[in-house]
Amino acid sequence: MITYRKLFNATEQTNLSELKTNYRNLIKEWHPDKIQDDDIRKEEAEKKSKEIIAGYHFLVSVAPETLAQNIEEYTRVTTTSFVEDFEYKGQNLRITFQDGSIYEYFGVPKNIYVKMVNSPTITRFAKRHIYTSYTYRNISKQTVEA
Repeated sequence: MITYRKLFNATEQTNLSELKTNYRNLIKEWHPDKIQDDDIRKEEAEKKSKEIIAGYHFLVSVAPETLAQNIEEYTRVTTTSFVEDFEYKGQNLRITFQDGSIYEYFGVPKNIYVKMVNSPTITRFAKRHIYTSYTYRNISKQTVEA
C-alpha cells in the first residue's frame, strides 16, 4: 500500500479524481508504445506500466469513496455471514465468508492473528477486532449456487 501511494504521490485522503489524474499522467509517461528504438527501456516501461495499473486498481479499491460506496454490502456480509476460511501472510489477513465474499485486511499484527486463531469463535473475534479496525478491500464476490 505504501509503495503504491508513493508511486502515485497519494495519501489516505487522496480522492478518486486526483488518483485518476495521477494514473493518467504516469501511464502517459511510462507507456511502452512511446519507446521505439530502445528494447531495454521498452521492457522497463512494460514492467512499470503493469505496476502502475496494479497500483491504481489497488488504491481505488481501498479509497474512502469506494469504501463508502460499498459500506452497505460490507456491513451485510460482516454481520450476517460467518467466516469460512482465512489466510494470513505478512500482516495481510484474507477472510473468506460463507456467502463467497472475500475481503483482505491490511496491517493486521501477528499477535491479533494469533488471538483470532486461538479464539473459540473466530467470527465473533473478527467482528470485534478486525472488521472495523483495519483497512480492507473486497477481493471478490463468488456466486454461491443454492
